[in-house]
Amino acid sequence: MVSTSTANLTHSRTASPAIRALGVSAAPSACGRLDVVTEIENLVPEWLPLPDAAERLGLDIVRVRRLLEDGELLASRVGERNILKIPAAFLTDEGVLPSLKGTAVVLSDAGFGNDEIIRWLFTPDESLPGTPIDALRAGHKTEVRRRAQALAF
Repeated sequence: MVSTSTANLTHSRTASPAIRALGVSAAPSACGRLDVVTEIENLVPEWLPLPDAAERLGLDIVRVRRLLEDGELLASRVGERNILKIPAAFLTDEGVLPSLKGTAVVLSDAGFGNDEIIRWLFTPDESLPGTPIDALRAGHKTEVRRRAQALAF
């Protein structure tokens, strides 16, 4: 049996395809969450707590929670107080980034969880101009989804 303090999830047969695709080699932390959460905190330049996201969208917080439940938005528990926050890049002046949901579905089908999807979207990709989220915001959803689909194989 492998100790969790020395487990390398990248090579673990029990690691999800998403974990292997991301190349995560961190072991579960004492609380059972991967160090992916700490990494995405640093990758995402601006986080919005749900009330701030609701205000920016012009919606009540119940509707924002519904968007999260429906997969139209993604959030992660980050920060010292471990509160649910949304990356600000997921919002536009018109509302939620339209290409986010479909891209998240493709990544979810590839075995990615919400934290892993956020990490992938904000990790620079040499084949794109910047990060996948930058490409989505620039209207290049086909290129981003093509790369996301490749992760499933």
